[in-house]
Amino acid sequence: MHILVMNGPNLNFLGKRDHQIYGNFTLEMLCEKIEARAIELSVTVTFHQSNAEGTLIDFVQENAANCDGIIVNAGALTHYGYALRDALDDAGVPIIEVHISNIYAREEWRHRSVIASIAKGQITGLGWRGYLHALENLVFEESNLELGENKI
Repeated sequence: MHILVMNGPNLNFLGKRDHQIYGNFTLEMLCEKIEARAIELSVTVTFHQSNAEGTLIDFVQENAANCDGIIVNAGALTHYGYALRDALDDAGVPIIEVHISNIYAREEWRHRSVIASIAKGQITGLGWRGYLHALENLVFEESNLELGENKI
């Protein structure tokens, strides 16, 4: 199983952004946590971060045919990135939208997601652990596995 993990604008500044909202971990630390869990689950992950919507779209289009799911934190593009939304929809694989902060507890303009309607689910406000929950869901749902003794 192969999962794409995409991060949009400003997520390269994790660790430098407001720690009250985003925590003090960096994008590199986040990727290390995801990679460690992926290894435990016998899954490969490919990471990509860009501040440009077109670059994110190119990444989806170039990699969707060879993946089994996509975890996406589109950052501010969540609220207006219709072209990215369409590329994700065209990918034809399960999408889980993730946000480190609870977008519904922040400014009203952050409450709208153009990606949510095409996503299998949305995880918001659980910090970096939200990415792990998304990864586990994609793996367990796609392979019909469950957590527990003698299981993954």
